[in-house]
Amino acid sequence: MEQSSLNDAFWILIVGMITVFIILWLVVLTGNLIIKFVNRFVPETEGSKRVTKASALSNGTSAAISAAVSIITNGKGKVTKITKV
Repeated sequence: MEQSSLNDAFWILIVGMITVFIILWLVVLTGNLIIKFVNRFVPETEGSKRVTKASALSNGTSAAISAAVSIITNGKGKVTKITKV
């Protein structure tokens, strides 16, 4: 009787693990197919691009950022572009 219970538990474990593996495989496959479909047939819309003016920063702020970069990099770094994150 003890051996029969262990056999039943083992087979339930195996069937459950195989079922979960198959379902997860189907989820991944479906996701990849949806991604490929969307990339192929749905046109990409361009979002509104914000144009920032170079004069948006004051000279003092720009100088402070340049000085901080110079101090941190021991004079080896150079600020070429400042963008808001």
